[in-house]
Amino acid sequence: MIGKVLDNRYELISFVGKGGMSVVYKAQDKRTGHHVAVKILRPEYSKDEEFLGRFEREATTASKMSHHNIVNLLDVGQEGELRYLVMEYVRGKTLKELIVEKGAMAPQVACQIAIRILSALQHAHQNGIIHRDIKPQNVLVHSEGHVKVADFGIARVAGSNTLTKTDSVMGSVYYFSPEQARGGQVNESSDLYSVGVVMYEMLTGQVPFDGETPVAVAMQQINAAPRPMNEIRQGISPALEKVVLRAMEKKPENRYQSALEMAQDIHRAMHEPDGDWLSSIQTKPISQISQENSKKKKRKVTPQLIWMRIIGTALCVLALAALGMGSVYVYNQVVNRATVPYLLDETEEAAQKQLALVGLKMHVTRVSDNVKPVGTVITQTPEYETRLKKGETVLLTISAGPEEKTVPDVKGDMLQDARATLEKMGISVVELPDRVLSNLPWDTVIAQSPEAGETIAGGIVQLTLSGGSVTLPQLTGKSRESALQELGNLGVTVTEIKEIIIEDEHLHNVVAAQNYFDRSANPHDVGDTVTRDATAILAVYVLKPTGTDGEITE
Repeated sequence: MIGKVLDNRYELISFVGKGGMSVVYKAQDKRTGHHVAVKILRPEYSKDEEFLGRFEREATTASKMSHHNIVNLLDVGQEGELRYLVMEYVRGKTLKELIVEKGAMAPQVACQIAIRILSALQHAHQNGIIHRDIKPQNVLVHSEGHVKVADFGIARVAGSNTLTKTDSVMGSVYYFSPEQARGGQVNESSDLYSVGVVMYEMLTGQVPFDGETPVAVAMQQINAAPRPMNEIRQGISPALEKVVLRAMEKKPENRYQSALEMAQDIHRAMHEPDGDWLSSIQTKPISQISQENSKKKKRKVTPQLIWMRIIGTALCVLALAALGMGSVYVYNQVVNRATVPYLLDETEEAAQKQLALVGLKMHVTRVSDNVKPVGTVITQTPEYETRLKKGETVLLTISAGPEEKTVPDVKGDMLQDARATLEKMGISVVELPDRVLSNLPWDTVIAQSPEAGETIAGGIVQLTLSGGSVTLPQLTGKSRESALQELGNLGVTVTEIKEIIIEDEHLHNVVAAQNYFDRSANPHDVGDTVTRDATAILAVYVLKPTGTDGEITE
């Protein structure tokens, strides 16, 4: 089969595995270049009209679902008697493989995976679909971390006349709800029971019930309470254990009644681990449960009866194998779906054209953005490569450019206060480099551009600041110490002191001359008025050291 092209489109490139009724290949869609999974029905099942009719109804239901945590059905087809189903190809491993390889998971990781499984189930349940075979083998973890639930709408009808290998039964019985183990009617809470079992296994590395035969395991699903998780692995919060135990209640009415409700409690348990907000659920040893149940008046459950129930249940919920394979029939109808393109940073016009090409609509929300150019896509929902039914809508957030703001009046404010006022409004401040000569204190705002009351979209205001004013003093004849102190009080910076060597000790450390400069290095005389960021060079007499002639030193 390798190299065969189905429908002039799907080229089979490698064998993935096989299940009870189908063989799975990795294929390349020659139209899109994407990899897909093609499940080809074994010939011996292709002429069962009763089964095909049931499968068509189920497959039609499954085709109505599209969710980022569900392995999506892409296409169906038939070539002669060769029937096939095209599914989304997930590159990664099953959750079961990860548990076997790595053992118990960190609670935060287990919770995140469980929430994504529940997200898929919430979508399915809202569409009237009960999975009936939630287990780690049917949860695929993408190499990039995405979680996908496989085999919606298929498990119910897989194998209406035959029971396949015992290991297929064993693979499911570990996760069956009590009502499934009895062969009773299932509902949404049956799926949630299975999620509880999966969480138990993720958190402890072990299934809650084990045995040498399916009967032994099924008996425990019906009668026994699981071993407390903290006896197996320390560090599982009381809240998280209570969530798992509520999901695994024997009576459906005592469990969570929706996937959303369970997901909300998991999320809360991650942040409120003491669990006081959850009612306590007791766990008991298996032997104690068995003794208590033996005292109740009820129908006797025998191993033979359990085998019959398992077989009956398996006919309804027989699962795909570890890679999501299983009993797959196809119907002669192409599923009308499209892949959401990558639209971030595209113009609105380009995004609309791309969506129209694949048969999708768009709804635009415009928001102000100081970074993205006007008319470009900031966000998209759902994300890139999500599968939608044609005609559905992609939500786009488009940049409307910077938000228009009315400039406040900050003239007369100190720079620190003006900056706080403007930045609180999302307006950036640019200080003009040259201070202005003014009687106002240093750093007072003298002018602003744009002016107060103007509307701006760029979010930038330029400020002209006061440099204060200072009259340059005459320092000749004053001591070095008093000259430096006087200049410091005025805000004038001394950049250099030149020393003139003398022999008269009475002139030691006396200022001989001064030179003043403004911020632009222009020279100024004594008595000039300049901004406070002026600088000065002083010449100071110093006593001649012994053995030297009079000279000026620097």
